Amino acid sequence: MRCSHEGKASIVTGAAGGLGREVGLAIARAGGEVFLVDRNPEGLAQTQALIGEAGGRAHVHVADLSDPDACRRAVEAGRAAMGGIDSLCNVAGVIFFAHATEMSAEQWHKTLAINLSAPFFLCQAAIPHLIERKGAIVNVASSAAFVGQAYVAAYAASKAGLAHLTRSLAMEYVRAPIRINAVAPGGMATPMGATVSMPEGIDMTLVERFSGMRGFVEVPDVADMICYLASDAAQGFHGAVINMDAGITAG
Repeated sequence: MRCSHEGKASIVTGAAGGLGREVGLAIARAGGEVFLVDRNPEGLAQTQALIGEAGGRAHVHVADLSDPDACRRAVEAGRAAMGGIDSLCNVAGVIFFAHATEMSAEQWHKTLAINLSAPFFLCQAAIPHLIERKGAIVNVASSAAFVGQAYVAAYAASKAGLAHLTRSLAMEYVRAPIRINAVAPGGMATPMGATVSMPEGIDMTLVERFSGMRGFVEVPDVADMICYLASDAAQGFHGAVINMDAGITAG
């Protein structure tokens, strides 16, 4: 997949590990400068070091993206550090498994704040700068945006909202020099998934329904798709939500 970011500057959220780290590395290997955003300073430092070892250039910014003002500050800090912004990759996300009747208000609000509100406020702050440089936004949705999945009501709702936010922004800016797309992966072997705890009394056969018969989706493959969509090579994509779920939503 052709993916050049030579001379380009990208903001990547959730970059302390998992998919966000892989996206930062993919863009850096493609010649881009990256501005890494996460709430985990240790993880950010590790990602920055890996990018440096690969010959790339990265900046780090610690932020709690559940705060709209922190989203705006992150975009401005990225623009100032790199002299501009060519792409915004909204990768940060959280997930909680819970019986719907037992999910706490804190879990619900945190999920929507990180998975849906943060991408909106980051987009809101970045769009004027991206239009100036004919740039791109890539959001990370999920197969949960398209099929009902038990015990993750907040996560599924947030990702469905993000998929539709992507399409709505794409239509609003259909005549502007900006591209807005999303990738919707299935389950991946990431640190976020590894820390998930299952509540007592769940029906595992319902969980297995959306686990995928082909197993996990490879994280580097998803990162490469995000890298591609954020690059000038993906001019034909606008308002797309691309499923990368190894067949989960096929039927």
